Amino acid sequence: MKEIMGDNIAATNHHHHHHQVFDVSIDVPSQNGSKCFDDDGRLNRTGTVWTASAHIITAVIGSGVLSLAWAIAQLGWVAGPAVMFLFSFVTYYTSSLLTDCYRTADPVFGKRNYTYMDAVRSILGGAKVKACGLIQYLNLFGIAIGYTIAASISMMAIKRSNCFHESGGNNPCHMSSNPYMILFGVMEIFLSQIPDFDQIWWLSIVAAVMSFTYSAIGLALGIVQVAANGAFKGSLTGISIGTVTQTQKIWRSFQALGDIAFAYSYSVILIEIQDTLKSPPAESKTMKKAAKLSIAVTTAFYMLCGCMGYAAFGDFAPGNLLTGFGFYNPFWLLDIANAAIVVHLVGAYQVFCQPIFAFVEKQVAESWPDSYFLGKEFKIPFPGLLPYKLNLFRLVWRSCFVILTTVISMLLPFFNDVVGILGALGFWPLTVYFPVEMYIAQKKITKWSTRWMCLQMLSMACLVLSIIAGAGSIVGVVNDVKAYTPFKTTY
Repeated sequence: MKEIMGDNIAATNHHHHHHQVFDVSIDVPSQNGSKCFDDDGRLNRTGTVWTASAHIITAVIGSGVLSLAWAIAQLGWVAGPAVMFLFSFVTYYTSSLLTDCYRTADPVFGKRNYTYMDAVRSILGGAKVKACGLIQYLNLFGIAIGYTIAASISMMAIKRSNCFHESGGNNPCHMSSNPYMILFGVMEIFLSQIPDFDQIWWLSIVAAVMSFTYSAIGLALGIVQVAANGAFKGSLTGISIGTVTQTQKIWRSFQALGDIAFAYSYSVILIEIQDTLKSPPAESKTMKKAAKLSIAVTTAFYMLCGCMGYAAFGDFAPGNLLTGFGFYNPFWLLDIANAAIVVHLVGAYQVFCQPIFAFVEKQVAESWPDSYFLGKEFKIPFPGLLPYKLNLFRLVWRSCFVILTTVISMLLPFFNDVVGILGALGFWPLTVYFPVEMYIAQKKITKWSTRWMCLQMLSMACLVLSIIAGAGSIVGVVNDVKAYTPFKTTY
């Protein structure tokens, strides 16, 4: 009760700012003695629809864009775009259910949930919390590895396109991806020392600009290619039997479903993004606007990039639009696009890893509250900047985490299939199952009512899609492993 009182008092204080600090500071005991500014005693949040949309777009328009032409090529002109619309609708719908779970019980004054797991804990509780945490953090871990690989492939593409150009196309320029992965890892070790998610707002905006840059270049090259061909390539039913066998076509279509589904899933970090928003207006309202805006933008973008890539290459659309060597010239433009991918992935890696860092650090701090190694912060002055707070545990643990993801990337460099599996694991529970269950619990929807039935049917349908997509990716991985030696991969 104390806590609810505290929240309400603080909420009324929003209107008299000059009293706020004093009022809330009297109220400190019920706020667990933390710093007091917002109604939960955190520093004032400043996020708006625009920053939230930038965060979402950064998270969603990942390197996923680049595999869409391949995905549409497997499905064809009818099913491809249809599947895309379907997934964008499901993602929008379930994420708007999820926005209502940021505050438990009351959408304006209810207790805040800071992370996806907090929401599951306060609304569903029990074993579901552990399951959710495990899936969420595994998924984020997988994304970190996938991004390391994607970034190294783009760095190599720059090197290769230049070497290819200098040799006039005679030298195939095979090279190992390992040095590039190590370079990416070193950059991430530095960046991962930035303590908090909301202190990196500019990083999100830079990343959003970058993702537009490379997607736009991919799109432009696709349009130019179509103009050069003088016709749209591709067929209504997708890749023709003959180019691939019947069974291959089925597995590849399944994998394509997977690729499209995971091009959209950002619900993993939705609540973390919502936690950066200022209120009033209620955070869930702002977040719904941001979700609508950003999903509309990404869908339009995906459609253009995917369809143009397919129109340009038909059955032979490469798995990665910019590194698949569909385009040779103008090579400087491809280099710009690949550099933009690298910059974007450097930022996106942080966006997805910060929740893991925060979770582990919180667990550790709760287990050993008095430890000098864990708790002591050293202030290091930077000329012209705020002093940097160095914490030894953070330095060691975050560096080890980055090193681990880098080593795994070097072991498994054909990771887009493995990410497919992880995505299939994550898509249904995180994007569909938990949001639906929490919504039913929050709104107390009665069993077997029409609404309940519809929500359950949606959930079941997405489960089937997830299983199918996962199966497709597993088949892909099995085929990769057959022809593989660890640490040796060259492209």
